[in-house]
Amino acid sequence: MNDEWLWIWLGIAIAFAFLELVTPLLFFMVSFAVGGAVAAVGALLDVGVAWQWGLFLAGSAAALGTLVPIGRRMALASPAGDESPEGASRWVGRTATVLEEIPGGPTETGLVRLERGRWRAESAAEVSIPTGAQVDVIAVRGTRLVVALSEEPSTGSVE
Repeated sequence: MNDEWLWIWLGIAIAFAFLELVTPLLFFMVSFAVGGAVAAVGALLDVGVAWQWGLFLAGSAAALGTLVPIGRRMALASPAGDESPEGASRWVGRTATVLEEIPGGPTETGLVRLERGRWRAESAAEVSIPTGAQVDVIAVRGTRLVVALSEEPSTGSVE
């Protein structure tokens, strides 16, 4: 067994894996780390050095062809500075329907339907909100929505 080349390929794999940590999300360097790992397996199986280089090139090319497009898609899917709401903050600004009256007390809650889910909600203005009313979500506090009565659009009747 050619232990010298095994350690060289392992060193190459580790070096490229480390370099991937300092490059931005493209999975370019890790492709060569994969090639180094494949060549290290070849050295472990005691194939010739020329075959090890072939395994390194083939493993790197296969990893490049697979991982780089994935890295590009990931980079394009979440551009830097994207301010789209995530988690519970995505509900802020949405309209919900009151299923169970929301009392006016500061810590009292009722029940609202927001899309398909049911949420505990409290009134922002500390006024009671009746069942069936439309409310706007203005904040999220833990597992509760803070809501205010929606501005009712005019019905268009003119007197």
